[in-house]
Amino acid sequence: MTPAVIPDLRRHLLEALVIVALGAVIGLSVNYRLIGALLEGRLAPPAPVPTSEGYPAPITLGQLQEALAAGEIVAVDARDAESYAEGHLPGALSLPLKEAEARLEAFRLRVDPATALAVYCNGYGCPDSFDLAMKLIAEGYGRVAVFEGGLPEWRDAGLPVDEGAP
Repeated sequence: MTPAVIPDLRRHLLEALVIVALGAVIGLSVNYRLIGALLEGRLAPPAPVPTSEGYPAPITLGQLQEALAAGEIVAVDARDAESYAEGHLPGALSLPLKEAEARLEAFRLRVDPATALAVYCNGYGCPDSFDLAMKLIAEGYGRVAVFEGGLPEWRDAGLPVDEGAP
């Protein structure tokens, strides 16, 4: 490096450090109550599946992983039986949207309406999970979420996928 470049580099690094420090100070000052509550342990984790006003709540991959690991939620696959057999979330129940009316009574016998459900299908742009979630809410299931990323997001994250018929 030439001697003229070194002062410029130092000045740029100092400017970047000042910007980061100002951002941290502003962030801490705006969120001081939240940070205090977090440090004091007053923040409760969010409910895994809130449903508001008759609509399913979205659930992220991380939230779904945690809720499944804790046994707080049941995954429901809205895809057809053939797609389910080719690959599904571990422990997921098959309830294809197209067969929901015919299979709902058996599903109700197997899954209590108080159970939290995460419905998924073939990822973003697949409306089956939302439509099935709405049917389940109409049938009395009060804690229903939609995992919009579906099987593709789960698989792309390198998470295990089970195979086999329901």
